[in-house]
Amino acid sequence: MALRIGIVGLPNVGKSTLFNALTGSRGAQAANYPFCTIDPNIGIVEVPDERLQQLTAMVQPAKVIPATVEFVDIAGLVKGASKGEGLGNKFLAAIREVNTICHVVRAFDHGDIIHVDGTVEPRRDRETIEMELILADLEHIGSRIGKTTSAAKTGDKEKQKELALITRLQAHLESGNMASSLPMEKEERQIMQQIPLLTCKPILYAINVSESQLNTVKTEVMRQQMGLTENDELILICAKIEEDLQDLSIEDRREYLSSMGGKSGLDQLIRAAYAALGYITFFTAGPKEVRAWTVTRGATAPEAAGVIHTDFQKGFIRAETIAYEDFVAYGGELGAKEAGKLRSEGKEYIVKDGDVMHFRFNV
Repeated sequence: MALRIGIVGLPNVGKSTLFNALTGSRGAQAANYPFCTIDPNIGIVEVPDERLQQLTAMVQPAKVIPATVEFVDIAGLVKGASKGEGLGNKFLAAIREVNTICHVVRAFDHGDIIHVDGTVEPRRDRETIEMELILADLEHIGSRIGKTTSAAKTGDKEKQKELALITRLQAHLESGNMASSLPMEKEERQIMQQIPLLTCKPILYAINVSESQLNTVKTEVMRQQMGLTENDELILICAKIEEDLQDLSIEDRREYLSSMGGKSGLDQLIRAAYAALGYITFFTAGPKEVRAWTVTRGATAPEAAGVIHTDFQKGFIRAETIAYEDFVAYGGELGAKEAGKLRSEGKEYIVKDGDVMHFRFNV
């Protein structure tokens, strides 16, 4: 299951610097002027997972394949983007293609790095971006209401339900609210899945601070200053430090990260994205290959099998499953099996994070 994270924000907030740091690349141009990034830069990175490393050390496979995340560095957005200002149309088209949004908000002050609005005000900048997303969604909903109204008048029950929802949604957006905050019933959520709205996507807030702020600014204080709730994912990150880490040796990088609490910006962002999207990881482990796979929390064993290959899901018989902790504690598959920790799970089994699985199928 591909995970695409779009890095967005106003110009000169550190988006491209963060992208370079996260992807270990110098491919995204970073400079002190608006619209430095024009076409989206794309980088694919491995998902850091100590469990995969542990399984690899135990199994000693011929090949190791981690889960991956695709980061997309999207052109800077300015006020009026929904009407085509700056590179607004490019921005909005690119953001529709990602699973979740990483909104980089500048909190550091630097006289040599201009701000498009002249001053550094994180809450104002957050609201600017979100209002442009809301306005873009309002335009989309407006055109959809016209088409849906015609179909609803013919007696189409499904279109009547959709019309009721999007009419309510239109009023919600016009009040300055994100679509994701609209209370909905299960059936309405299913309808919403068919409507490509920007403000329905999960948002992670990456607050770009200076090196000194990283040790002094408190997450909860910043959350309050930005007008966010405790349910909003917020990460304090110094993009410049993250970029500088790429020039260090692996050992020096580990030592530096240890002094910072042990978690890199990449690790924090991916963990937050997985949580926001409800993703979990299961593993396959054998002499040929150890591999990490991504599924949505609540996925059944056949659905997990389908992530590997559609034939696995169609002909699913059972899943031989060992919890990661048991796999490690008993020295691998054989030891876990002898200890009675290998389970044979059927079609109704809900996959757990960290499960080590082997699928039996027949096609």
